[in-house]
Amino acid sequence: MRPPGSRGVPTACPTLLLLLLPLLVPLLGAPRGVGAGTGAPAELRVRVRLPDGQVTEESLQADSDADSISLELRKPDGTLVSFTADFKKDVKIFRALILGELEKGQSQFQALCFVTRLQHNEIIPSEAMAKLRQKNPRAVRQAEEVRGLEQLHMDVAVNFSQGGLLSPHLHNVCAEAVDAIYTRQEDVRFWLEQGVDSSVFEALPKASEQAELPRCRQGGDWGKPCVCHYGLSLAWYPCMLKYCHSRDRPAPYKCGIRSCQKSYSFNFYVPQRQLCLWDEDP
Repeated sequence: MRPPGSRGVPTACPTLLLLLLPLLVPLLGAPRGVGAGTGAPAELRVRVRLPDGQVTEESLQADSDADSISLELRKPDGTLVSFTADFKKDVKIFRALILGELEKGQSQFQALCFVTRLQHNEIIPSEAMAKLRQKNPRAVRQAEEVRGLEQLHMDVAVNFSQGGLLSPHLHNVCAEAVDAIYTRQEDVRFWLEQGVDSSVFEALPKASEQAELPRCRQGGDWGKPCVCHYGLSLAWYPCMLKYCHSRDRPAPYKCGIRSCQKSYSFNFYVPQRQLCLWDEDP
């Protein structure tokens, strides 16, 4: 395994400065820069407030040619969380690189990947993300909208060697999590209908069988299977486009973004409890 790596606001909207906070987003007619038609991803670094009140730096990248977006942040405990949205394949990938406790004999880090279907309107398009600019890089961003917690039961494994058939981003994002890439049966059905080869997916114990397994946090034999839990949060991301109206334009036009925060709770099967060391608290 490899160690983890670490212009003005339209006058037609007088309240736009308040809506956008210090973030200025000229989505139409923006100057062309890195990632805006150059073939290279555009990167935006913002300081964000986590749900627990602590502040961290978040990196957002948009590649309009590949029609994808990625987000990455490091939690106070050192865990590196990333999110990738592949609009071409209707796939989103969550990855967590969790630091181990060496004094307990744990490995340097453990990697997890969760792959689910990307729904429309979950996040702004890559073309819009590539044009984001900010006026004050030191400002701490806090999401305008907190979206509800999403509970996800991951009951299918993804075959890493075939994962490129699902999304070309999977091999790079999940390289450290070869044996810990999970998805859901309902998403698998959708992708199969879209022509994804079935060799990408591998069966895990059925939900009825998993229901009989103990939760890993309940303790027991370190070598026995159990149901593991992992939660993560996207503290700040551009989830919607805002539209303004003008007497000079017949139709509404894009003039900003709305930011969101969303948390996810993943439950999944592990063949050994020692693969779920963080899930220890009652």
